[in-house]
Amino acid sequence: MAGPRRMRLLILLAALIWILVMLYGIMGGGSDSGGNSESYGGKSHDLHHVDTTDQDGRSIAAFDIESYIGATRVEPGGDAYRANAFNQLASDKIGSFRSVPDTRHPLCRGKQSEYSHQLEPTSVIFTFHNEARSAILRSIVTVLRRSPPELIKEIILVDDFSDNLEDATLLAGLPKVIVMRNPEREGLIRSRLRGAAKATAPILTFLDSHVEPNTLWLEPLLQRVHECHSCVVSPIIDVISMDTFEYIGASADLQGGFDWSMRFKWDSLTQQQKATRKSPVEPISTPMIAGGLFATNRAWFYKSGSYDSNMDIWGGENFEISFRTWQCGGRLEIIPCSRVGHVFRKRHPYSFPKGNAQTYMKNTRRAAEVWMDGYKKFYYAARPGARNTPVGSLRERRLLRKTLSCKPFRWYLENVYPSLEIPGASDVSFGQLKQGQLCLDTLGHTASQPIGLYQCHAAGGNQDFALTKEHTVRHQDMCLAVNGNTAGSAVTLEGCQAGTRDTRPWLHRDDKTLQHQPSGLCMDSRNSQSAITVETCNGQSYSQRWEFSVNLGSDVDSEKEEEA
Repeated sequence: MAGPRRMRLLILLAALIWILVMLYGIMGGGSDSGGNSESYGGKSHDLHHVDTTDQDGRSIAAFDIESYIGATRVEPGGDAYRANAFNQLASDKIGSFRSVPDTRHPLCRGKQSEYSHQLEPTSVIFTFHNEARSAILRSIVTVLRRSPPELIKEIILVDDFSDNLEDATLLAGLPKVIVMRNPEREGLIRSRLRGAAKATAPILTFLDSHVEPNTLWLEPLLQRVHECHSCVVSPIIDVISMDTFEYIGASADLQGGFDWSMRFKWDSLTQQQKATRKSPVEPISTPMIAGGLFATNRAWFYKSGSYDSNMDIWGGENFEISFRTWQCGGRLEIIPCSRVGHVFRKRHPYSFPKGNAQTYMKNTRRAAEVWMDGYKKFYYAARPGARNTPVGSLRERRLLRKTLSCKPFRWYLENVYPSLEIPGASDVSFGQLKQGQLCLDTLGHTASQPIGLYQCHAAGGNQDFALTKEHTVRHQDMCLAVNGNTAGSAVTLEGCQAGTRDTRPWLHRDDKTLQHQPSGLCMDSRNSQSAITVETCNGQSYSQRWEFSVNLGSDVDSEKEEEA
């Protein structure tokens, strides 16, 4: 009896193990949550592919991950941030692939059946310079494992003259990877142009080298380009912590924007924009893209001018491609059902041959001179140093604009970015009124209530002020006033009275103090916890030094708007 009983127990145990294995597979085997398949074009599609083997026999499984990452690990006691400006120890610990939260809107999970079965494949283009090996490897492997194999034609990896040749060459052992190396440092822009020239797929997808595409990230991008050949589309960019590498979902109610200093920022969608959207997962029209991650039709990319190859290294190229796309007949959109995580760093880990600031001013000045018409005066007011920055020849880019019959920048402001605050004809200075990292802020208060200081956020709103030729400091239809003419009197907002010069005139003096002329006292932040006050003027006092983010001077009168 012992023999048959033992046999039955073994059979029962084997059946139990089989059931557990099947359940493990159904739940995703430690990969993505929410099951392991969805469908598009009537086909079932795995959310992640355990392995991919190309026609040359290269596979992820055969790649020696430990050896590749281990060769450049941080030494015990070493600085994990020094080489990459993020925590390399945390990145290396993750390895080449991991599970991340599915941050898509629930409605995205029902859209796969709507995707065309005729989606065209893409060439994915990565460029990098001295990237952490674990980061670039994970970027590539995650693209391979979270994308349908038939939609990835090739992955083009452009090594921008990294110190270690093998950082890139060893990655040629991965499926579909084509490695290129610049013979000298070229920067992101020209490196991407090299990669695009090598690409053979009808769709180009550009990604940074420290990303992790999320579940079904690719199909929504390709679907939108399939529908709109002149659309340049970006995923929602989730955040990967530079310290812990935690994957954090980003808001889906944002669009890209900028201020007049040509600094990119994220703007919240207005209530009107939200109200006019038919669905929370439909494409979001955006005035500006961040620039690191986007997909576009290859033919449109070249027809519309690709990149400005005379821009250097990094920075400003997203302004140029955004202005050009909109003004020359295309569209920029953020696709909510596509999510890609990105490591955001606080500093650049690499050097700029001509310096970071100088390079950025050259690139943004090129964009301003070609595309912004007379509105470029506001850029120069915000960045006076850019006026003397050499930019090289602009002839080819201006000829491109003329050949494509592109619209004027006024059209862009009125139709694409109407929420961007444009200085009035009477404004001398405008923008944020700053003391270091703090800015004058209405704190949401209304007339006759105190104002204060708040961390500068560059999002306008409560921190938008303008100094006019009539010497009023204006916030929308309100003006700064003083509740009394003695030291310690509070500064408040009051309704502006047209033509008045007796109660609210302010003089912004050379020593940066802002003097209330009727009282002769200067605006002071020493008591900002309770109120901004006026005190006896002292040009040496930090609490009395105020700077507008944009100073127009005589430019408002001397320059007339130009339209191409």
